[in-house]
Amino acid sequence: MSETGAPPSRPPQQRSGCVTALMIVAGVILLLPGLCALLFVFAGIAKTASDDLQFVAACLLVACLGVALIWWAIRRPGS
Repeated sequence: MSETGAPPSRPPQQRSGCVTALMIVAGVILLLPGLCALLFVFAGIAKTASDDLQFVAACLLVACLGVALIWWAIRRPGS
């Protein structure tokens, strides 16, 4: 039984594969500072200086944005 007041549902719009690929590439580029930050931490370069730790935290935040961008590019509606 359908409701008479509900608008008909439209099929999802097709998105461009080029835009999705560009978003994934941008996300991978954003992952690189986080990778470098992790290498700095495990190599012991960023030990005690608070400035170094703030820089590492900022790099990891950028990497999290890269992961979010890749996830959004793959999972967003319309695929």
